[in-house]
Amino acid sequence: MSPGSPQPSGILLVDKPSGPTSYDILRWLKRVVGKQKMGHCGTLDPLASGLLIVLFGKATKTQDLYLKERKTYVCRMKLGMKTNSGDCTGEIIEEKPVPSGITRDAVEKIFFGFLGKREQIPPMFSAVKKDGVPLYKLARKGMTVERKPRAIEIFSLDLAAFQLPDELEFRVHCSHGTYVRTLVEDIGAQLGTVATMKALVRESIGPFHVREALSGLKIKDMTPNEVFSALRQGKTVSVGSIGGQEPI
Repeated sequence: MSPGSPQPSGILLVDKPSGPTSYDILRWLKRVVGKQKMGHCGTLDPLASGLLIVLFGKATKTQDLYLKERKTYVCRMKLGMKTNSGDCTGEIIEEKPVPSGITRDAVEKIFFGFLGKREQIPPMFSAVKKDGVPLYKLARKGMTVERKPRAIEIFSLDLAAFQLPDELEFRVHCSHGTYVRTLVEDIGAQLGTVATMKALVRESIGPFHVREALSGLKIKDMTPNEVFSALRQGKTVSVGSIGGQEPI
């Protein structure tokens, strides 16, 4: 991009690998394209992989719109173990035997009970803020504070793999604000044991699917033009007092 030329604008779909943070993806992109205005929509924990939407230029104005989109995740959960973080990267705080004789039908019946609108308390290891401080920073200090329940909705919850004695895999289509690690713990409790999240893949955000995304591992080796050519037009935002629409 030559000096003085308009800054590229649009959305970039990235398949984040497990390990790096969502912000690491932005840092990698900035090393490739230089000083560009950008931001991401919907943090993925380091353990998680899958679809991350990165906004460039004027598209950053639409961040809130993408954050409110429905999402689909595939989650592998481990039964019989609970951690302080809600996933397998945390410290084990409880172990409990897994009841014998759990059947696929029993699991699917429990899943059905989670469908629809409900309230969910955000986990301590989350980006939700308490008095301006992200909860995960308090959690890392061993602190636990009261959290207000949030309204969420689960549109579908399907068993993808049934690997007892101690693992299940499911696909969930849910509203924004849903914490899958909390869902995992709640499912474990319904099964008469404890549980933690072992792996998580975000498959989709709104109409976008991870199969359309660039590999996050390849970003470092891309050229600026390759990144910019992968940008696509996204949502529109209102501009001016008349409320016209400006494409991004």
